[in-house]
Amino acid sequence: MIIGKIKKVSLRELWEKEDRDFTKWLEENIEYLNEVLDIDISIESREEKVGPFKVDLFGVDNFGKKVIIENQLEKTDHDHLGKIITYLTNIEANTAVWITSKPTVEHVKSIEWLNEITPDDVAFYLIKIEAIKIESQELAAPLFTVVTGPSRESKQIGAEKKEYAQRHILRKEFWTQLLEKTKEKTKLHTNVSPSIYYWIGTGAGKSGIGYNYIITNKYASCEIYLDRGKEFEEPNINKIRFDKLFKYKNEIEKEFGSEIKWERLENRRASRISIRFENVGLKDKDKWDELQNNMVDAMIKLEKSFRKYIKALD
Repeated sequence: MIIGKIKKVSLRELWEKEDRDFTKWLEENIEYLNEVLDIDISIESREEKVGPFKVDLFGVDNFGKKVIIENQLEKTDHDHLGKIITYLTNIEANTAVWITSKPTVEHVKSIEWLNEITPDDVAFYLIKIEAIKIESQELAAPLFTVVTGPSRESKQIGAEKKEYAQRHILRKEFWTQLLEKTKEKTKLHTNVSPSIYYWIGTGAGKSGIGYNYIITNKYASCEIYLDRGKEFEEPNINKIRFDKLFKYKNEIEKEFGSEIKWERLENRRASRISIRFENVGLKDKDKWDELQNNMVDAMIKLEKSFRKYIKALD
C-alpha cells in the first residue's frame, strides 16, 4: 500500500456557488454529513420558505423530528447565526446544523450556549467543512468535522445555570419582602438593598462585626459575624472578640430568651453567633411570610441582647 500526503483543496474548486452547487450536492449526498453526526437525516426539500427567508436544506431525522441545515462556505457571521435561530423557531424544528469553512471562536461559544439553554430535545451543531485529496491524485473528498454539538453534559450545565439563575430571582424576592418587614419594626437594616446572594447584612458599630441574615434552601438564620483582619494575622482579633462575648453567654441568652448558637470556627479566620431556623428555607415559598417575621423578630432581639457587649469591645 502506498502512503501519500493529504492536501487541502479550495472549496470553490469543488463548489463554485454555495447555493447552486454545494447545497444541491449536499442534498443528494447527505450521507457524508450523517456519518459524522449521531443522527440520520433525510432531506425533504431545498430552499424551504420561512416567511421571507429560505432554509438551505430542510429534513427529518430518524425519529421524525425536523432538521434545518444552513450552509456557509466562508467564515461564520452574525447574519447566519440569526437565520438559524429564526428558521429553527419558525419551522418548529428540533435540530439546527450550521456548516461553515471557518468557525470563529465567538460563534462556537454561541452554539455551545444555545445547547446549554435550550430544552433537551433541541440541538445545535456547528460543522466545519473542508475539501482534501491525496497528493498527485485528482479525486477530492469533503471532510466534515463536528466543532461543537449537543451533549448530556451541556444540557446538564444548562439546567444547573437555569437553577442558579432561578435561585437569584427567588433570593432577591425573599430579601425584598423581608426588608419591607424590617422597616415596620427596626432601623437596623434601613440602608440595605435586596440582594441576589444568600446573605444580606449591616454593620454592628464595630469594624469587622456585622448583623447578617442568611437564607438557603434548607435553613435560614440571623447571625453576628465576626470577621476582621488578615487570615494569618496573630493574634486573631475575631477569636479574641468571640471569647470576650462568650464570657457573657448566660447573661446574653437570658436577655435573648433562649439558647444561641455559638460557633468559634476554630479552623477559620471568622467566628459566628447565630439563631437558626431549621427545615425551612428558600424553596418553601408558602412559608416565607412566617419565616421572615420570625427572622426579623430574632434579629431585633439579637441586636438588643448583644448591643452593650459589642460596644464594650476593643
